[in-house]
Amino acid sequence: MKSAEGNIGRIFMIRLEDGDIIPDCLEDFASKNNIKTGMVTLIGGMGKGNIVTGPRDGKQVPPEPIITPLEGVHEVLASGIIAPDGSGKPVLHIHGALGRDGRMLGGCLRPGLSTWLVGEVIVTEILGLSSKRLPDAKSGFSLLEP
Repeated sequence: MKSAEGNIGRIFMIRLEDGDIIPDCLEDFASKNNIKTGMVTLIGGMGKGNIVTGPRDGKQVPPEPIITPLEGVHEVLASGIIAPDGSGKPVLHIHGALGRDGRMLGGCLRPGLSTWLVGEVIVTEILGLSSKRLPDAKSGFSLLEP
């Protein structure tokens, strides 16, 4: 386990509009508002796009992701962490639970989903950290280094 301690900075309340793309629009928001690290909570509707629903084979490294298309409008509850990559660009790693008609789908929203009508987001900035997302040769992921 690795950890770091920071302090709460600014708190932003955001309304996403129909067609806004997750995670792109929130990474752009973080960049424009000079948010280096933060916590994101999202609720609302998602209309189309893809999510990662796991590795195809848990023993394969680097893993091949299972990319699952979203079929129909889904309700979403998601939580994530913003941290800069090696170049300083904010990167959002966000996972969510998506539901439609009594069925649930969960996974990483990284490949991009479009907002359906509205999404509501709270971004809590975390100050005093030098955290980064750095490439990890073993896993093939960019991992958070607190």
